[in-house]
Amino acid sequence: MWIQWTLAVRFLREGRIQSALILVGIAVGVAVIVFLTALITGLQYNIIDRTLGTQAHIKVQSPDEVNRVAPVGAHVVQLILETPRAQRLRSINNWQQVRDALDAMPEVTAVSPIVSGPALARRGEAVESVALVGIDVARYTRILPLRQDIIAGQLRVGAGEAVIGSQLAHTLGVSVGDKLRLDAGQGDGSVVNIAGIFELGVRELDARYVYLDMKQAQSLLNLPGAATIIDVTVRDIFSADTVAARIARLTGLKAESWIETNAQLMNALKSQSLSTRMISFFVAVAVALGIASVLFVSVIQRTREVGILRAMGITRRQMLGVFLIQGGIFGLVGSLIGSLIGDGMVWLFNNLGPGLFFIPLSPMLLLAAAWLATTTGVIAAAIPARRAARMDPVQAIRNA
Repeated sequence: MWIQWTLAVRFLREGRIQSALILVGIAVGVAVIVFLTALITGLQYNIIDRTLGTQAHIKVQSPDEVNRVAPVGAHVVQLILETPRAQRLRSINNWQQVRDALDAMPEVTAVSPIVSGPALARRGEAVESVALVGIDVARYTRILPLRQDIIAGQLRVGAGEAVIGSQLAHTLGVSVGDKLRLDAGQGDGSVVNIAGIFELGVRELDARYVYLDMKQAQSLLNLPGAATIIDVTVRDIFSADTVAARIARLTGLKAESWIETNAQLMNALKSQSLSTRMISFFVAVAVALGIASVLFVSVIQRTREVGILRAMGITRRQMLGVFLIQGGIFGLVGSLIGSLIGDGMVWLFNNLGPGLFFIPLSPMLLLAAAWLATTTGVIAAAIPARRAARMDPVQAIRNA
């Protein structure tokens, strides 16, 4: 094997300009692959983080109510055309047992029952439609980091206190310490003290959400001891669909994952990933063509040398190995240079860029890029290597 390595390195040194140019081309291609892949990955994680920063991975609730047709009699078929049944606000049956069962699932990291329903918030003559969310703070903050989103006051619910969104506070002209009347249409309503103001970064949620203690929300919604939704987070966010299906089978309840409720987002993420793979493929093709063209030229230029080496006893297999090694060296060295360039581009973006989001750079990405470039180099060298290996020594020396 040392003969092949010696000849391969010698040929590369003799064509330094060609070798340098192809190394630059490979390095640029690998740098593009590394930076673009890291950029798209960082963008996707940022989008997912922003999306899941305001919602649970899975929402468990009672199944939809449907119309039931009572039997008329034996051997009688009754066809009735009816509109879908209106869905009323109702509690999950035996939600405490369901909560405990979900807590025991190994894929689940947090479970939080809540009671939620519509209401009106009044401040003087101003009236706004809101969504009451009754929570157990200890459990709910494991689902959403609500404490981090408090911009004024504190996260305190219960004993007549509530936390509202920043947009709702602006619309009603209230601040921490002010009073707010909540009316869910089930009684006389209730007056709460605003203990804190949060900002989730989603205008619709900041304009509608009012967080209360579960008991107070149950009283306002006339659902004593109820939980209308159970929020769940899982270890692997991309397995949420599978876990939701399992929860539905185990409990008989309706379980929707964030993937199902954000179908357009998932389509956009898949499109981004597909475009990244296509760009990487075409860059790899360009690199392969560059390596193949350089080695073809090298074979033509060294026809006489190849003939002499074959006449001296170098076998076809050894000559094949010489040019395959050259292709591998091109790919490996070019990928190492390109990885350093890509790493530098990521560092510049994270430290000197616009600061829109952070780009993570996984060592596995660098290894994958090096493997891709090296493999591409070897494959690209295969055709010129076979041509060199098939040369007849006498004919090669005579035509040189």
